[in-house]
This record gives sequence, C-alpha cells and structure tokens, in this order.
Amino acid sequence: MFLLQSRKKMLGVQNFVLKIVNNNCPELKALFDGPRRDKRVNLSLVVLVVPLENGEVQVDNAFYAVTRDLSACGVGIILSQQRALDQVVLGIRLGSEMTFVHATAKHLNPMGYGFYQLGLEMTEIVSIDKYPALKVF
Repeated sequence: MFLLQSRKKMLGVQNFVLKIVNNNCPELKALFDGPRRDKRVNLSLVVLVVPLENGEVQVDNAFYAVTRDLSACGVGIILSQQRALDQVVLGIRLGSEMTFVHATAKHLNPMGYGFYQLGLEMTEIVSIDKYPALKVF
C-alpha cells in the first residue's frame, strides 16, 4: 500500500513537471509566435548588467542578472524587478576573463511574481578602454 501511494505522488510530480516543460518549450512556442530568425540555446549564466545613459556607463547602478537563453546576437535575461533599460553593457565572464558587450533592449515581458524577461540584442564587443570605469569589475 505504501509503495502504491509513493508511486502516485511521484506520478503527480512528473505530470506537473511535464506541464511546465510543455508550456515553456521553445519548439511549441514557435508554433504560436512564428519562427525566429536564429536558434536560441537555453543557458543560465550570471551576467553583469551596467546601464548606459548618454554614452556613459552607470557603474553605481550596475547589477547582476541570470540569462534565460542565448542566440548568435541576442540574450534574454531575468530581472527581479521592472527596469527601464534602453542600452546596457553586459559583463560576461568566461573562465577568468570578463568580456563586455554593448546591448540594446528589444522587449521587456512580465513573467509573474515580480520577475521580467529583458530581451537584448548584442551589437558589439566593448573595449575596456572605451569605458575605463568598468575596470572595477
């Protein structure tokens, strides 16, 4: 009897996870939204987000976020609050090296419970010489 109850509980969890996957599957989403120009890879990385205003990095307003997905020139990041960001410099660490990338906001979508997905188009690798204030990172 105990084994049967345990199996029922496990099936309940598996059905719930399957619903989550089915409702968030990129292939199924493309059926409704239409095909994308490029493929996205689901990838979670911690990135530094530095707002860019009037051509100057706003180091005091920098924060960390987590990526949701990546494409050849785009990235989706998860924000814990709604932020008005038009231009940013992303700091992405690969091994011991930090690379800075200029990005332009394309969309901001609510995810629920106060979280948002910010879609960014990455336009160019930025030299630290262009924004010396980034050296603190």
